[in-house]
Amino acid sequence: MQTEIPLRVVASLADLDRQAWDRVANPGWDLPEGGRLQPSAGVQPAQPYNPFVAYDFLWSLEESGCATRRTGWLGQHLILGDETSIEAAVPAYLKSHSQGEYVFDWGWADAFERAGGSYYPKLQISVPFTPATGPRLLVGDGEGAFERRAIMAEGIMTLTRRHGASSAHATFLEPEDADILSSSGFLERTDQQFHWTNDGYGSYDDFLAALASRKRKALKKERREALASDISIEWITGKDLTEAHWDAFYAFYMDTGGRKWGRPYLNRLFFSQVSDRMADRILLVMAKREGRYIAGALNFIGSDTLYGRNWGCIEDHPFLHFEVCYHQAIDFAIAHGLKTVEAGAQGEHKLARGYLPVTTRSAHFIANPSFREAIADYLVRERRAIAENAEFLSDQGPFRRDCD
Repeated sequence: MQTEIPLRVVASLADLDRQAWDRVANPGWDLPEGGRLQPSAGVQPAQPYNPFVAYDFLWSLEESGCATRRTGWLGQHLILGDETSIEAAVPAYLKSHSQGEYVFDWGWADAFERAGGSYYPKLQISVPFTPATGPRLLVGDGEGAFERRAIMAEGIMTLTRRHGASSAHATFLEPEDADILSSSGFLERTDQQFHWTNDGYGSYDDFLAALASRKRKALKKERREALASDISIEWITGKDLTEAHWDAFYAFYMDTGGRKWGRPYLNRLFFSQVSDRMADRILLVMAKREGRYIAGALNFIGSDTLYGRNWGCIEDHPFLHFEVCYHQAIDFAIAHGLKTVEAGAQGEHKLARGYLPVTTRSAHFIANPSFREAIADYLVRERRAIAENAEFLSDQGPFRRDCD
């Protein structure tokens, strides 16, 4: 790499110190191994805790075999510093496909290869299989954070050229990362998710009171019907999580994921490993009927956000998906004082449940000048369409506009 940028490339998180990684990924948060998340003594963290950039989550993906060279996710993590004294880091992967990313570029790949180029390999800066916004340029806090971001942005471009890759893609970015990458020459792309915001609600009924009366009645009916077949709901987290819970959830995940995607990305070992390391940061919402679990949703708990990740079922019941994934997430967020629920990628059906459109951002470095120009022109039109759609959908939300 360029001598003025003292970066190292690390293929495996096994070569890095856990605490050193977490100090730049989630600065100001203490997390003893197996312990409960808490702010460092005497410190007000500058940013919320994000579970997906934590060493425990990324290492579980790698050690379980879900995100490895064999599955097309070759670790190329950029490190400023050394193994035990990391000043900045970027979770990066050299990829041979575009699966598991949720920012879709298959059309770009097809166009580039029809023109005689090789789109793969490409460099992916992301959390594998996880469409949740969070830090990607992990620079800690304090003095020099802006400069470290600029160094890492330059390092991504240098690494892309070193591999002869067509492009680099940084997805689900926070504003600070998106801005520095844009100013470094990356192309900006936007998309849309649906998030629920806690407006100081003391209960689910308080939330319902903020909705138009017709929407209130519809959601009350929906929740009743979801549990009409003597279905009960359990919240399971921390030390209460067992291998039996994961066996049941994995059966749901494989059944539903297999029907939707053909081959689910996560294996059974991943769930055991991430549970061993992050139990207090995991919430399983499980539905039970006649003494056995029939459906469930996996959530991860940040310091101010509940992140819905995976859902599955082995019995179909009207509205049960909405209850387990969306309504129960709102209940949990209110009960625990969380500000936001992020319920995963896409899904305009979330709008009626109080989840409003939010713009997500990604940044793309395209090495070939002609291809870059074509992509840039396309992204201007796409960003305009995303913004117009978000404005339209915001007006269709369930919230009261005046007295009803």
